[in-house]
Amino acid sequence: MSHWPAAKARRVLAALLRLGWAVKREESSHKTLAREGWPDVVFAFHDGEEIGPRMLARVAKRTGLRPEDL
Repeated sequence: MSHWPAAKARRVLAALLRLGWAVKREESSHKTLAREGWPDVVFAFHDGEEIGPRMLARVAKRTGLRPEDL
């Protein structure tokens, strides 16, 4: 079982921005995030959408996000 809680996309995006990620490009609900030393990441969720534990684990693997960052 995952130790990630489900979270709203806006909360996850806010946590990523606090970690140093910045919105490089935006088109509709697709945001390309950039951070020095990391490859760009596409964040493709609507603000009110609930992101489940498995998807959060995938996002975390690509961004360095940790459960305590939420």
